[in-house]
Amino acid sequence: MSREPGPVERVDHLAIRAEDAVQRLVGGGLRRAGWVPRVVAHVGYGLEGAWVRVLGRVVLVPEDSLAARHPEDARGWRRFVTQSAAGVPVTIEVGGVRTRVESDREGYLDVRLPADLPPGWATARLAVEGHDGPETTAQLRVVAADARHGLVSDIDDTVMITMLPRPLVAFRNAFVTREVDRLPVPGMAGLYRDLLAHRPDTFVVYLSTGAWNVAGAIGRFLARHDYPPGPALLTDWGPTPRGWFRSGQRHKTTGLRRLVEDFPQLRWVLVGDDGQHDPEIYAEAAAEHPDRVEAVLIRRLSLGEQVARYGHLDTRAQEAGPSAATGYGDDGDELRVEAQRLGLLG
Repeated sequence: MSREPGPVERVDHLAIRAEDAVQRLVGGGLRRAGWVPRVVAHVGYGLEGAWVRVLGRVVLVPEDSLAARHPEDARGWRRFVTQSAAGVPVTIEVGGVRTRVESDREGYLDVRLPADLPPGWATARLAVEGHDGPETTAQLRVVAADARHGLVSDIDDTVMITMLPRPLVAFRNAFVTREVDRLPVPGMAGLYRDLLAHRPDTFVVYLSTGAWNVAGAIGRFLARHDYPPGPALLTDWGPTPRGWFRSGQRHKTTGLRRLVEDFPQLRWVLVGDDGQHDPEIYAEAAAEHPDRVEAVLIRRLSLGEQVARYGHLDTRAQEAGPSAATGYGDDGDELRVEAQRLGLLG
């Protein structure tokens, strides 16, 4: 017997159900112990006179503590033991207009709201309803309607030396090392400043597979080393409805697609390294939107970084490089030469 198609039933992966059960158990216990919800705000973005995307997360913190006033300022391993709070009502005020939203099952806030804001930097104010705690301010980068240039940058091993896949180094960087101790990739901040000097309307976005828990640390690192400010679009390391771990490659692919859709007037320069699928991801973006990807700049990992990442030398990523105009270099100084060759600096 034939059957009429109905709505697709969502069957969550075991990991999702297990995580939700733990969240309910731990969250309930912390609330009974007097912990309260607070908003950790992340840098968002928007389009002049049209809309903004507000990003943040609701977490539980002890009420009478410094963490209650500054939950985003956790250090080291403490960033990764934060308890999220699902279904918490939050009021967002942008441009004098208030909107009520709720945190999702992992505590995240990711909402697009209508807003009539001028280009430049603006703020959104976020507050948990029903609590007397302080408001949180989220920075918003509002892109001019007549802007024509965008820059997407990876973070790990593109602007910051991490050699992330090696387990011990990854553990040290994520849980122990302070952002003040991390090293920038030589010449990259200067390259970005030069690109913006020639194209002042450039919208800078940092798109990484790093966890949202370290967003504050990444922002401080970028500011300390004179990288241009911009939103960092990160991800969550938890399970998905279909598996135990999220795909970093899929996160970058969907992030790029959304940026292209959000800003149809921009042409993008994509910057990454040859160690985490960036060439393949950028090639796919260039093939899908050949008129929207202007150029690709890829930092080559050093021999030591390649061995640390793979256990051997690996050149497959570069061989499968992007189809757009592409430049390769070992650091920002070499990539500046490539940017000049590709006509990005005048």
